[in-house]
Amino acid sequence: MVERIAICDDSQLDTDFVRGLLQQWAALRDVAVEAVCFSSAESFLFHYAEDKAFDILLLDIEMSGMDGVSLAKQVRKENETVQIVFITGYSDYIAEGYEVAALHYLMKPLDRKKLFSVLDRALEKQAQNERFLNLELSGEMVRIPQYEIRYLDVCKNYVTIHSKTDYTVKSSLGKFEDVLDDRFFRVGRGLILNLRCVRRVTRSEVVLDNGTVLALPRGSYDALNRAIIART
Repeated sequence: MVERIAICDDSQLDTDFVRGLLQQWAALRDVAVEAVCFSSAESFLFHYAEDKAFDILLLDIEMSGMDGVSLAKQVRKENETVQIVFITGYSDYIAEGYEVAALHYLMKPLDRKKLFSVLDRALEKQAQNERFLNLELSGEMVRIPQYEIRYLDVCKNYVTIHSKTDYTVKSSLGKFEDVLDDRFFRVGRGLILNLRCVRRVTRSEVVLDNGTVLALPRGSYDALNRAIIART
């Protein structure tokens, strides 16, 4: 399998440096890499309209014309799984990365060790995104990508999986807890959360990235916060 990585930077010097580090990382990890370079956000989007098969985007933020954050927002409208890494000379933009679920920010000048660590994490995230939850519904098998699942809740003997589509099956929550990966965390007796979808936690409720508000069972606040911190 070839990792397709886009480098978008209006500095040819920086682009060449990043591409060289990618080649070093690929050789050390025994990973096949195809690096495609773009000198502007606009040139990337023109290409992306016809070719969306990228696994990782390495985006400079400060570019003439459209900046890297605006580019990432355009991509995120239709692609939730591509790994986005921002490269910047300033720390002022870090808060904006939450809107596009950026994997990481890297400061210029790039540190080789830090870039390699982030690329390693990107591969791990890809492996997670390839995992599915298999459900048997009305005599047919439905496969739900686990990254699409925001949460599961239980009512009596039925569990509802809240994804792009909601699915309700007769089962126990414990059976799903056994097959979901480590991005999921059980909260109390009746709720399993995808920690990547959590945006805010209070003593009484959890707010997800799509605006859904869920009641937080009493006594769950500290354990949920610890789980979120452990995942960052």
